[in-house]
Amino acid sequence: MNRVRTHWAGMGEHTFVFGIWLLYWVHRLCGRRLFRLCMYPVALSHWLLRPGLRAASLQYLSRLEAATGALGHRPDWRDGVRHVALFAETMLDKLLAVSGRYHGPVRSIGSEPVYQAALAGQGGVIVTAHLGCLELCRALAERRSGFRLNVLVHTRHAERFNRLLRRFGADAGVRLLEVTEISPATAVLLADKVAAGEYVAIAGDRVPVFASQTVEAEFLGHRAPFPVGPYVLASLLRCPLYLLGCIHEGRGYALHFEQLAEQVVLPRGRREAAMAEYAGRFARALTGLVARSPYDWFNFFPFWDQPHVKASS
Repeated sequence: MNRVRTHWAGMGEHTFVFGIWLLYWVHRLCGRRLFRLCMYPVALSHWLLRPGLRAASLQYLSRLEAATGALGHRPDWRDGVRHVALFAETMLDKLLAVSGRYHGPVRSIGSEPVYQAALAGQGGVIVTAHLGCLELCRALAERRSGFRLNVLVHTRHAERFNRLLRRFGADAGVRLLEVTEISPATAVLLADKVAAGEYVAIAGDRVPVFASQTVEAEFLGHRAPFPVGPYVLASLLRCPLYLLGCIHEGRGYALHFEQLAEQVVLPRGRREAAMAEYAGRFARALTGLVARSPYDWFNFFPFWDQPHVKASS
């Protein structure tokens, strides 16, 4: 029997954003220690009441362990609850970061070439993942006045949480651009920003709502669909392609920058193969990051089994 698979954007947000909003105020009034005490019942309830979340978390953690040995043991329910709990804490840090209230340590690795290129008027495309707290780029943008980041987000996903983020303060070098697809007008806007030395960030680990193409690449030992948007966009803009990932490190975070390509080239006749190659580079870099911080990847849906449309050659 064929199972109908729901696109990640149609899975809804349930009450998680509301719960994090409440816990944010617990943190404001009582500090992080009490926040964590209140957070675990919220995380446990979501883990218990959402079988799809449980299955997706266990699938990811099991494949991560099989491919990298990062956990050092076979994952069980305790790992699943820890996975959800870290997501809850990261959601809090997102709110603190955009409101200017995050005061933990943030280390930046590989960022200097990106900043120097920005100062020289050379922008680029940054492919990101749902990994850690990327909103901490706001803090880096405040310290580096020449760095401007434009983050492409899908309007139909996490709309309430995006509104929540926008309530907390000014852009401070990081701007959200809500799009459902890259139209010609959007492409012109982004080209102008890259030409001005700004960067455009787009997720590389979720297939957009209206995606007409994906490519497959190996991730944690299994083939998975990846969006072609970051590579098509970088090819159109004729600019460098970078990875930006964020993982927990000690009591804070580490932001990892890595150049995936000096220029993305998609030759006619082997366009799909070229896009798959770039997606493979992204998947390998992502594997390195999740191996360092296993609970930091927050795609709570059947990533390897999601519905998608393959690119045609």
